[in-house]
Parts: sequence; structure tokens; C-alpha cells
Amino acid sequence: MERRKLVVVGAGMVAHRLVEALVERGGLSHWSVDVYGEEDHAPYDRVALTSFFELEDTSDLLLGSAELWEQPGVQLHRGTRVDALDTKSRTITVGEDQVAYDALVLATGSYAATPPVEGTDLPGAFVYRTVEDVAALRSWVTDRGRAHGHAVRGVVVGGGLLGLEAAGALQQLGAETTVVEFADRLMPLQVDAGGGAALHRIIDTLGVTVSTSSATTGLEAGDDGSVARLLVQDGAALDADVVVFATGVRPRDELARAAGLTVHPRGGVVTDEGCLTSAPDVYAVGEVACIADQVWGLVGPGYTMAEIVADRLLGGDAAFESGDLSTKLKLLGVDVASFGDAFATTPGSLEVVYADPVAGVYNKLVLSDDATTLLGGILVGDASAYGSLRPLVGSELGGDPHGWLLPEGSGPPSGGALPDEATVCSCNNVTAGAVRCAVTDDGCTDVGGVKGCTRAGTSCGSCVPLLKQLVDTELVNSGAEVRDDLCEHFALSRAQLFDVVRVSGITTFSELLERHGRGRGCDICRPVVASILASLYQQHVLDGENAALQDTNDHVMANMQKDGTYSVVPRIPGGEVTPEGLIVIGEVARDFGLYTKITGGQRVDLFGARIEQLPAIWSRLVDAGFESGHAYGKSLRTVKSCVGSTWCRFGVQDAVGLAIALELRYRGLRSPHKLKLGVSGCARECAEARGKDVGVIATDQGWNLYVGGNGGFTPRHAQLLAEDLTTEQLVRAIDRFLMYYVRTADRLQRTAPWIESVDGGLEAVRAVVMDDSLGIAEDLDAAMDTHVGGYRDEWAATLNDPEKLRKFASFVNAPDTADPDLVHVPERGQRRPATQEERAVLVAGETLPVRTAGGPL
Repeated sequence: MERRKLVVVGAGMVAHRLVEALVERGGLSHWSVDVYGEEDHAPYDRVALTSFFELEDTSDLLLGSAELWEQPGVQLHRGTRVDALDTKSRTITVGEDQVAYDALVLATGSYAATPPVEGTDLPGAFVYRTVEDVAALRSWVTDRGRAHGHAVRGVVVGGGLLGLEAAGALQQLGAETTVVEFADRLMPLQVDAGGGAALHRIIDTLGVTVSTSSATTGLEAGDDGSVARLLVQDGAALDADVVVFATGVRPRDELARAAGLTVHPRGGVVTDEGCLTSAPDVYAVGEVACIADQVWGLVGPGYTMAEIVADRLLGGDAAFESGDLSTKLKLLGVDVASFGDAFATTPGSLEVVYADPVAGVYNKLVLSDDATTLLGGILVGDASAYGSLRPLVGSELGGDPHGWLLPEGSGPPSGGALPDEATVCSCNNVTAGAVRCAVTDDGCTDVGGVKGCTRAGTSCGSCVPLLKQLVDTELVNSGAEVRDDLCEHFALSRAQLFDVVRVSGITTFSELLERHGRGRGCDICRPVVASILASLYQQHVLDGENAALQDTNDHVMANMQKDGTYSVVPRIPGGEVTPEGLIVIGEVARDFGLYTKITGGQRVDLFGARIEQLPAIWSRLVDAGFESGHAYGKSLRTVKSCVGSTWCRFGVQDAVGLAIALELRYRGLRSPHKLKLGVSGCARECAEARGKDVGVIATDQGWNLYVGGNGGFTPRHAQLLAEDLTTEQLVRAIDRFLMYYVRTADRLQRTAPWIESVDGGLEAVRAVVMDDSLGIAEDLDAAMDTHVGGYRDEWAATLNDPEKLRKFASFVNAPDTADPDLVHVPERGQRRPATQEERAVLVAGETLPVRTAGGPL
């Protein structure tokens, strides 16, 4: 049978999905497919566009396998524009050629809109839509940064999804960033006033300035003809070296208009529920299609349209019922999710809200009038429940809705509780039932297999945690064993591996691998074993085999920064430091040309050190009484404190004294993840102790102990473990809590999720720590005492070992010389003296120009 010809105009994500769906259904036996795309790239993941700043090319963004475009009957025409469509002759015009079609799909997507103001065409004004846009933006900001003596000043017009993505990109490039939004809140289409306010507060703390209710009136040029200022309605002007417009998109329907197809007054090619336009055999999908008077601007509905057209081309009758506009994104490192009837437009609907401005969390559920059925919700700051909640829209929650919102609540049920019809992956329209069938009927035994079988989790990836829950639950229900192996080299979990090392007395990775593993190890198991050995035996990170096991930061006992230099963080216990100590830190920063910053943990971070400078910096700090702050390790970072009763008129206990004692006790303790403690001298909580892994708050009777508070992607409040403890009782309780965590937590598991994973949760942990329910308290106490007695400063130990010092060199043949062409520019305009190397670098007998303090070279 002769194949008919399908022409697809547009080569974006939805076009890719259409071809993929047609191939999966055996459609190439009926159709040959020609795809025309204006960009020079194969279809790529536009949702992940910001990640292009970290890539050398687009290869990591490309969708699917390149084999799709190599199949007989499929041809991708890159960098090719379709100039005209004639629906009567069933042809398209491509340059000088006329190409006939039997069916045609418009997948032309949309273009970035700019407001009708002057100056949008100035050099330095950009949109944020394609790889080319992003590449041009990166080049401009980089060039401006080199040319100016100050940080590049960036402004993003538009505070929606794309605007915050662009703001994150500018910040990632080192630009000072301001977001200007016309509406009264950020992300007005996704979050309500409460969610917008929470998002505003969080983003402010990240160094991005936000201006809402601001209308842009134009751009002004500077002396060089490029953007210099952005004007807003009240007459104010914002200095700007670069402006990014992210004010929405418009359907690219010009080809359809010229061909006489019906187009909606607000834009978009009008189609029926089968995505068919007003012309015979011409379909429209994605952002160019207007179905039910609406343009659906997300990839999920676009993929649904692609599936529908593939079905129709093969004789089916699939129909578009409604698009899922749910979104879950991490914008500037902040989780934001919106799903279902997020704005409570359903008559009689109820709203349940939990807000914690201090922790930066705003969560809302919209329920039916009887408070049983979930209709929608908004999650800002902590969107960990999104994967479980979104599939339940339209279903009964089956419990107290507060349990889904409160950090210390019961939390959402596992994926095993979802009904079969619940959609797990909205991007690819995969239900919980389809996932279960992949396990029971198709023999999939892990998430990777289910991904390949169902396509769930292969697009945005937000459903993968829920996917794993479903797979594990179904495997257990079928009687299969669900393993928690650390990696392919060890058929043991981290906790089991810890016990093996502790009981056997094994002291090296090679011996452990020989006796209990296989292969050579990997980037997962090597650092884990290094941490276990350090926890048990207080071994130096560079002793023997240990040096080869470490992550980059541990390997040099400093944090590598994005420019290849390192930061040095001396320990300042409890935040207490003498004037003499501060002077030494300042002198070191001055003499080595380091950028200085006060951290959130009450110490000073020194940025910009080259690897061969580290020993010299350490030496001066160690001579002044400082030691490693372990900012590079999965270990204790800081114990934050207020001034307590020593100075504060509200303080009831000596918070500083206790914080210093705790930091000196637990310094160097290696653990599954970083540890932070806090001590507040009264209930006013100035040290923010309830945001820490271990938090201590003073009372008139002693100390209250809180555990399991975490920051990061999913902030958690610490929970009360014990009240009114004496100092001795408090220290022993913390000893046991930390050592129990070190022994039993999984790799890279913070204390909050670890507590949740313990059988019995917080109550079980309390029973172990306070009541010795497992009979291991004496062992835990002894382990901590061994750690305290065996502590030694890693910096000082390295300085006393010539063999270890040999590792700190930029070049093997020139260990004391830095690259003379490498010049570190000031950060955020901070001025610093030129280094000795910058003052005079002799190259071929000539002295290079000297970069003045804070100025250009």
C-alpha cells in the first residue's frame, strides 16, 4: 500500500511528540512524515532552556533519541521556513519549491511578545524563548561584565514563569537582577495573593529585587546606543545594562491567517476537539491551537493534542476534553506548584491554608463544600506534596487536609493509595494504573524500566518520586523484593555498610570492596565509604586511600566555586570572635585578594583562592588560632547563636557559651549530609533554632531540644524532642540523636526525611534517644566520646605533612605559579587591592598593565 504524506510545520516539543506517537503506533506503514523547523536544531527541551547556560551546546537538551529522525519515512528539515500554505491545492511553499501533502499539522508554537513601548529594539534588549535567544543573552552579559568595572545590571520585565526563569539565568551569569511585574504579585496566573507574597519574600532573600504593580513605559539608550535605563509608569528609571522581556507569548498563526483558516480574535488557530482546523485534513497542535476558546500554553496539553492527532491520522476518534494546566517548577531555587482549581472558582469551594513566612512556605488546598474532595491547590516554598496531591484532584483526600500541609503533620499517603485512574505523569498522560500494569504485566522492576515502558517521568521529571513509590509498592504487593542497594558495587544500603565497617573493623575502601562488594567503585559509593571511615576512625581525608575517595571539595578541604577558585571558611564557634581574630581574617583577605562575605551561619567566607594558595592561607589562620570550618564536608557546619543572657535583656540562658561548647564537641563529625545547629537564649528565637537539624531554645527551667529542621529545597520546622533539660541531659540527648542519625540514615539524607523514614517516626527516635528503647544508648555515647577525643584539625594536620602539601599545586611543573592570564573580577562591585601577580606579571620581558583596585585590567 502506498503511504500517504504528512507534513508537520514546526519542529518543537509537540511536533517531536507527534512524530514519536505516530511511530509508536506503527503509523509509518501508512504515512511518510516530513517535519519543517526554522531553527537549526533538532527538537529540544524548551522547558529546560535555562540549563543551556551550563552547557557547551544543545546536545544535552535534545529530545528523545536521534534514531527517530533516521527511520525510513521520517525526514527532519532543519533551518527551513515554510512560506505559504494553500489548502485548496494541498501544498506548502518552501523557498522555490511546492510540496504536496495529504495531511498537514501546524505545530508552529508561539513567539515571545514585547510590550508596545519604545526601545525594545535597542542592543541589550532580549526576549527569552529559544536557544539562540539564550546564547545571545549569555554572550552579551559576559561581554558587558568584562567591559565594565561593576556587576552587570539586569532587569527582567515580567514576573511570570518565564520571567523568573530569565531572572534565574541572569543571576546565574552574575548579574544584579531586578524583576518588574505589571500585576500586583509574581506569577499571577499560577498563584494567589498569599502565594505571590510568599514568593516575593523568598526571592527578595535570594538577592533579586522585585517590583510589582509596575508598568514599563520604555527603554532609553546610553552613549554607546545600547540599553542604559528602563522607564516605568511613575516616571522612575532603573539603570540597566541588559533588559529581558518575558511578558508572555503569542501564537504563531500567521501562516494559518494567510491561508484563510479560522483564527480566534485573541490569536490561535481554531480547532475542534480532534484538533482539526477549518480546512480539510489540516490540524493544529500545541501553543498555536485554540480549542474551546483557549490557547493551552503548557507542554502537557500540547502532548495530549499530539497523541490525539496521531490517533486520528490512523483512523481513531480520540478527543481533547481538557488540558492539565498543573505546573511544578523550581524558579531561582524555589519550589512553586499550582494544580487544579487553584483559585477556588468552583461555587462553594473551601480553602485550607498553611503559611509560615519565616520558613518561606505557603501551601493552600481547595476543597469541595463538604471539605472531602480535592479540587486544586498552590504550593510555594515546599512543593514536596505535589506529586501525591495532583493525581488526587477530583478524588477524596481520605483524611485531615492539614496533614498534607503542615511540615510536622502526618504527610501524604504513599503512591500505593492512588486510584488507578489518577494521572501520575501529566506531561505524557500516564495513570497510576498504567504504571502498575508496567510492573505486573510487562515485568518492569525499577523506575527506569517503567519510564521506558510508559514514558512516565521522561519529560519534566517532577513525577519521578511518586513513580518510585508506585513501583516499589507494586513490587512489594506482588511479593518481589525491593532493594535499597547503595549502588551497583555494593548490595547494601548505607546503614548496612556502616554496620559492616563498624563490626568488621575494615579500615580501607579496597578491603571493603574485596570482601563485600564488586567492581572498582563509583562516584556514589566512594564518598560514602570515605565518610563512614572518617566517622568511625577519625581518619584524615587525605590519608592513604582516602584521598582518592573524596569529592572535589573534601579532596582539597575547600569549596570549589564556579570560576574554578576556592572559598576558605575558618570555624568561628558560636559566632564569637575576638577583634584580633577579625583583623587576621581581614589581613588574609586583603593580602590574597579574596572576596569576603558574612555567612548565614555567623562566620566569614573568603572567596577567590587558588589551589596553591590554600596552604598559605590556612597557615596564617591556624597561627591565629582558627581551624577548618568544614564548609566543604558532609559534616557539622555551624552552631548559630544569639547573644543570650550575656548581653540580651530577654535572655534566660547563656546561648553563646552553649553554642561554642556544642560546636567544639561536634566539629569534624562526618555524617550522611551536612549538619547545622542553633541555640536561642529565649523563646524569641533570634538564632532560628527551629530551622536547624538540632535546635536548642532556652527556658527558665533549662533547655528545650528540637530536631529535624532543614532548609534547602524542602524547608522543614524542627520538632520538639524533649523539654526543660539540664545542660548535661541536653548534650547526651544530642550525642545520641546525631550518632543514631549517622549510623542509620541513607546517603545524602537530611535529618528531616530521615526521621520520617524511621519506623515510628519522631516517637521512635525519641524512644531511642531518651529512653534507650533499643538498648544502644551506651554504644552511641561511647561512639560520640571517641569522636570528641579523636578530633584533630584537618588544616593543621595537612600543614604538618609535606606529602599532603604536595597535592596543592596548580601545575606539576610550576607549583607556585598561577596562570598569568587568569584575572578574577570583583564580585558585585566589591573593591579589592590587586594581587601581587596582577601588579606585575613578567611575560617575555614585558610588564603587563596593572589592574587597579576594583577596576578593569
